[in-house]
Amino acid sequence: MKIALGQINSTVGDFSGNAAKIIEYARRAQASGAGLILFPELSICGYPPRDLVERSTFVARNRQTAEHIAAETRGIAVICGMVTPAESQTGKSVMNSAALLMDGKIAFLQSKMLLPNYDVFDEMRNFAPARRQELFSFCGNRIALTICEDAWNDKLFWPKRLYKVDPVETLIQEGGNFVLNISASPFWIGKREFRRDMLASIARRHKVPVALVNQVGGNDSLVFDGSSLVLNREGQIIAQGKSFEEDLIYFDSQTLTGDLHEQIPGDDASAYSALVLGTRDYMQKCGFRKAIVGLSGGIDSALTAAIAADAVGPENVIGVGMPGPYSSPGSIDDARALAKNLGIRFELLSINLAYEAYRQILQPVFAGMKEDVTEENIQSRARGMLLMAMSNKLGAIVLSTGNKSELGVGYCTLYGDMVGGLAVISDVPKTLVYRLSHYVNSRRAVIPQASLEKPPSAELRPDQKDSDSLPPYEVLDAVLEDYIEDSHSAEQIAADRNIDLALVRRVMGMVDRAEYKRQQAAPGLKISPKAFGYGRRFPIAAKSEA
Repeated sequence: MKIALGQINSTVGDFSGNAAKIIEYARRAQASGAGLILFPELSICGYPPRDLVERSTFVARNRQTAEHIAAETRGIAVICGMVTPAESQTGKSVMNSAALLMDGKIAFLQSKMLLPNYDVFDEMRNFAPARRQELFSFCGNRIALTICEDAWNDKLFWPKRLYKVDPVETLIQEGGNFVLNISASPFWIGKREFRRDMLASIARRHKVPVALVNQVGGNDSLVFDGSSLVLNREGQIIAQGKSFEEDLIYFDSQTLTGDLHEQIPGDDASAYSALVLGTRDYMQKCGFRKAIVGLSGGIDSALTAAIAADAVGPENVIGVGMPGPYSSPGSIDDARALAKNLGIRFELLSINLAYEAYRQILQPVFAGMKEDVTEENIQSRARGMLLMAMSNKLGAIVLSTGNKSELGVGYCTLYGDMVGGLAVISDVPKTLVYRLSHYVNSRRAVIPQASLEKPPSAELRPDQKDSDSLPPYEVLDAVLEDYIEDSHSAEQIAADRNIDLALVRRVMGMVDRAEYKRQQAAPGLKISPKAFGYGRRFPIAAKSEA
């Protein structure tokens, strides 16, 4: 049988829009001769729905929408994800389920057994786990239908497993000979290869074909890459979907041949594509048409502006240069040149009058005190005020430009450079900022060379450089990666990286002290295994003695 994978971009809560897309793709697949089409996890309601599942009307709309889709897709079988009421006495009111729609009705339901409760996942909070799962017969095969995490517990792949049971193993032992998996598996750098290797391990171990359809698109901080896959019994890829865009992929369940659509190669290109998609979907799904980016002439704002222009079109991006008393003429020129190269609107608004006014207002309170970081932060907050004023007046979202390195150690100003509705590059370390900027220029030279070459500086005091306060970014990013993503000790980081132990401890202390800032930051797009945000939950009022 010809089977299709409907790799679609669902919006959380948009039942009518999601249903229309599912019906459209199903009809296209039917017209091409497919007898079955798979859609991603919770594709009817969008993933992740989080606490929306606590609303009875939300749960009811899932069922109503599934029945509508079934009625509109007669002639082709459809598998899609939905929220269903939980079994009695489970302690939770709903389950994460996959529905087989055939002949105008819901013919089979399978619920998720393994509920992830780590990083950005909190499904144990929202869903009840299935007590057992069953096979269903379709076109001569005994189908093992699984949902995302259900396939992530193979004992030959994982050195340490999170769950005692392996739903795939159980279903295969009961006679399953074909594994179907509907997923909402978020992107991080290296995830596509990791997911492929994991699926290949299942296929080889059980000697069964494996097909996975993955969600694509951005929902809040998460970006889903699609990259759907079908593997034969030897773990070889026989069909695959595109990365970071919707796609319709076909394969033959008997001959195990199928479409091989090209995916974006390389970590830098993939990370950039994820940021563009995440920015576009965040803006569009939240109702914003235009974006505002403060342009300092530096590399971070340049990269953010390039991402925004690619995401929503240069005509919908406004770059704002905001020179202050310590801004260099070169930085203003670089900001203007970037805007011209990108084709975005550029406005120049000096903060000098506002800065002096703030100083005069505060002079009676600050009399006799030396100038320090306070005056630097006033400049940053004056810029934040201008950006938010434009946001209010124009109905445009401000995209903050701070990177992961700065956010990690608190080298940023609350209500200043941190203002905005989306922190586009908050999961991009400074060293990766440079790599992505070079990638942007490899396609078309838009970021001025001076922005790439000059020493990073906030330009909030005379001759200021980031290196006055921070270690070299190559060193800083190495420490942050080990501490934030892998929770390594200071001693281990110092030994593994050959970095002075006192420096490592200083950086770790900066990270811990900046927690109160990060928890007030705008949501950011996740592209690493461990981003700041709701996937990393640390207390603010705490001492770090370990």
